[in-house]
Amino acid sequence: MKTEWKRLCALDEIPQQGSRVVKSAKGDIAVFRTAADEIFALHDKCPHKGGPLSQGIVAGKVVTCPMHSWKIQLEDGEAVAPDKGCSKSFAVKLEGGEVWLKLG
Repeated sequence: MKTEWKRLCALDEIPQQGSRVVKSAKGDIAVFRTAADEIFALHDKCPHKGGPLSQGIVAGKVVTCPMHSWKIQLEDGEAVAPDKGCSKSFAVKLEGGEVWLKLG
């Protein structure tokens, strides 16, 4: 299967310290924007009980799940210790103020 980059939106369409959900064949993907305008993408399910990470609070490079307050690292989807688990991460990039997601 061919891997390709897909344009999602302009950076300013995602609120700082917020997210946007993208529907995909692999399930919902949450695309996060940090206060420093860094972009990350994770499967929109907490590894704990499947809570919607896109509705969590972003602080630094971590999102806190709204269901049970698990903290998930935005860079790799790993739960912050002592919790264990991982939410799949996806490649994203920022080019010329546009957010791109790698699918494939």
